[in-house]
Amino acid sequence: MMFATATTAFALSGSLLVGTPPAKVSLKDPGPTPKIGVPWNYSITAKAADGKPAAATLTEQIVDPIGDAHPVQFGKTTKNITNWPFKGTFRDFIVWPASSRGIPLQLRAVVKVGAKKTVLSVTVTPRK
Repeated sequence: MMFATATTAFALSGSLLVGTPPAKVSLKDPGPTPKIGVPWNYSITAKAADGKPAAATLTEQIVDPIGDAHPVQFGKTTKNITNWPFKGTFRDFIVWPASSRGIPLQLRAVVKVGAKKTVLSVTVTPRK
């Protein structure tokens, strides 16, 4: 009986030491100076440690210079990208309004893969 307990304890501690390898999350965008009124295409990719597409959730916000965060809407819909599920790659676009011209804004993306949370961000200054 004592032998079984020791084996179980060793197996549990061994699995805790190994752990799960982290996922790789990345953001690809066309550059920091998007044109006003033109779709600015971007993608977010989540891959498991073995390189395969990973299931993830995504929340996006535009952060203004004052620090206020505004939800990003999916494409031209009114649906906010909040806890948006995707697997592998998420693609969307933002059409920057004329009122954003010359103002540095930050696109912040919070990607959750399992228990791991990754915050990606890119600063853009829309132009004419």
